[in-house]
Amino acid sequence: MSRFQRTLPAYILLLIAAGLILSGCTPSPEQQATGTATSETATAAVWTKTATATITDTSTFTLTFTSTYTPTETFTPTITFTPTKTATNTKTFTPTFDFPKVTVNVNMAACLYGPAKAYLWQYDLALGDTGVVWGRAANSNWLYVKMDRWPGPCWLSPAVVTVDGNVNRLLVQPVRLPITNALYHAPTGVKAERNGNTVSISWDQVAMTVDDDRGYFLDVWVCQKGHLVWVPTALPDQYHLSAAFTDERGCGQPSWAKLYTVEKHGYTSPVDVPWPPFPPTPTPLPTLTPSDTFTPSDTPVPSDTPIPPTATT
Repeated sequence: MSRFQRTLPAYILLLIAAGLILSGCTPSPEQQATGTATSETATAAVWTKTATATITDTSTFTLTFTSTYTPTETFTPTITFTPTKTATNTKTFTPTFDFPKVTVNVNMAACLYGPAKAYLWQYDLALGDTGVVWGRAANSNWLYVKMDRWPGPCWLSPAVVTVDGNVNRLLVQPVRLPITNALYHAPTGVKAERNGNTVSISWDQVAMTVDDDRGYFLDVWVCQKGHLVWVPTALPDQYHLSAAFTDERGCGQPSWAKLYTVEKHGYTSPVDVPWPPFPPTPTPLPTLTPSDTFTPSDTPVPSDTPIPPTATT
């Protein structure tokens, strides 16, 4: 043990004693702070004399960065500009069609469910009623109109209205019948018979109330003078059970007919009439023409060679 280490405790005791003596003198707070600092300084000075082993690391670590650069192929994008068509706003003017106008020119008229007088009544018309024409019939000159004071379209004759406009530019409209089978059915027992150029159609009665009864309607196409002709026919009540039509040869299309039961609310579904064909035309027999010279087969033909006489004995 060194001399310094042996005398260190004695120094410490001496300092403690001195501190006790000085504390009895009641120094000021500043003096106490100064003394404390002095004591701590002396103690620190004493402690700094303590031998302390120091380990010094003499090894040196060198970090070397080696950068290896490998050049790569550089891609240079090529932008190809493709011109596009530039849209040009072009205003297209669509002409609006002005439908022909009609004005009723008689005191009373009827607008019907079809383009002929044989169809059922739909609306009544009065003098001065106006409307527009929506179309025309395929087989007559009737007009398909929408009258201003009625909710739906109907058919009327051009004879009862004054037309303002060209109806020939209008489209042909089909006939749209109100079909109702709730109360009555189509006729049954329908048959047709031919007598030359006359075809007679008959059927069984469909019983209807007096209020509902509107008879029957026949939609008929027959051949007359080489043309297929439309003959719409109405029977007034349920008791008229037959009708006859002229039907001739010479048309490329066959004749046909459909039969409806009619009541005040509309038409039943139709039934096809079994139209009778013409009887086959007889084939004329061939006419024989006699020849100018007739030679019977048993007449002997003369010979230039004389026949010798028969010898006798």
